Amino acid sequence: MAPWAEHAIWWQVYPLGFTGAEPAALPDGAPVRHRLRHLEAWLDYAVELGCSGLQLGPVFASETHGYDTVDHFRIDPRLGDDADFDRLVSAARRRGLHVVLDGVFNHVGRGFEVFRRAGADPAAAAWFRRAPTPSGTADYDTFEGHHHLVALDHGEPAVLDHVVRVMDHWLGRGASGWRLDAAYAVPPRFWREALDRLRPLHPGAWFVGEVIHGDYAGYVRDSGLDSVTQYELWKAIWSSINDGNLYELAWTLERHGELLSAFTPLTFAGNHDVTRLASRLDDDRHLGHALAVLFTVGGVPSVYYGDEQGMRGIKEDRAGGDDAVRPAFPGRPDELPGAGWPVHRLHRRLIGLRRRHPWLTGARTTLPHLSNRAAALLSAAPAGPDRRLLTLLNLGDEPYRFPPETFTGTSPGGTARLAVLESSGPPAAPGDPALVPAHGWAVLGGR
Repeated sequence: MAPWAEHAIWWQVYPLGFTGAEPAALPDGAPVRHRLRHLEAWLDYAVELGCSGLQLGPVFASETHGYDTVDHFRIDPRLGDDADFDRLVSAARRRGLHVVLDGVFNHVGRGFEVFRRAGADPAAAAWFRRAPTPSGTADYDTFEGHHHLVALDHGEPAVLDHVVRVMDHWLGRGASGWRLDAAYAVPPRFWREALDRLRPLHPGAWFVGEVIHGDYAGYVRDSGLDSVTQYELWKAIWSSINDGNLYELAWTLERHGELLSAFTPLTFAGNHDVTRLASRLDDDRHLGHALAVLFTVGGVPSVYYGDEQGMRGIKEDRAGGDDAVRPAFPGRPDELPGAGWPVHRLHRRLIGLRRRHPWLTGARTTLPHLSNRAAALLSAAPAGPDRRLLTLLNLGDEPYRFPPETFTGTSPGGTARLAVLESSGPPAAPGDPALVPAHGWAVLGGR
């Protein structure tokens, strides 16, 4: 993996929603809307948050939500044009921000030019998978039953050539990498063949696949991708906190450590496809617990726009069910509501902690103390100098004293050699880091 990507911290943005774009493609002949420029006003905000990269949702011409692409070589006119893209990438680079694009290469919209020719052109029809119908005939296969999303045939050489051309084109225009949408639905050998052609041209590029379930490490091995999305950890963070069952988090972190031996996962507490963290948690007091876990365990962390402001939104399985988690942002950061800035400051503090301890990217996390509602997470560098951080979580209604053995592996001098680096608030007992307040958390490190 490219060295810059190992220590990236992403701010993920869904551009069509962020910029308030129309819900469907513009009519033919309509003027281009230069909304990508709206994002430029937020680049300093991303930098001040502590992020080093901008992970963009779909920006290519599509029929509706961006995941029904009709032209991979054209910026969606609702967002702008090539000049707007070049401006955004240039402005991001001046601030040290890398830009990763969302590549939807498992399926296309029915307005995709090759699909429109498929009925009369056998060579065009070969781009798309066929599936049997109840009547015994074959029809074009779709992505998870969505009629408007036609599945590409990844065994067709012309599809591979197209995807390589697309990725090469935008990497050449300044993108630093690709998030590959629905990668789990694509045979891993397809990515392997594509990357074998792309990496010699763009050796510093980073490729991450969307994989929800299954053998993450095996998929990375077979596909040649740098990373995949760590949905196991995402789920364990909020559900273990809600259920008062930190054993689930412990089990997942053990699995997470095994994955880190094979690759560096993309970690997150929210994204464009899921209910926001602030809405998912049953108790607002536990938002900091979730973030403390995200930023002190191994991986490449990503923050979904609005989560850093404590925004709420529930994902629903219906038409338009994503709208609540893909809202428009105002023209400038100072136009955001005031209520979200305390959560923003919490993100800044924890991201700052992460950046001051860059070895956390590859850290392995064990739990020297564990109960249903209290846990100590010891994150340690896998090799090299002895570097350790201890994250203490208390979900209970009373202050919780962590026993002395919790600190044995952290510092030879026990708590006397530990300082509170970040915490949920004032300590339950000043000078006693082993005592964590009710519904509190703390991150401890060596003095």
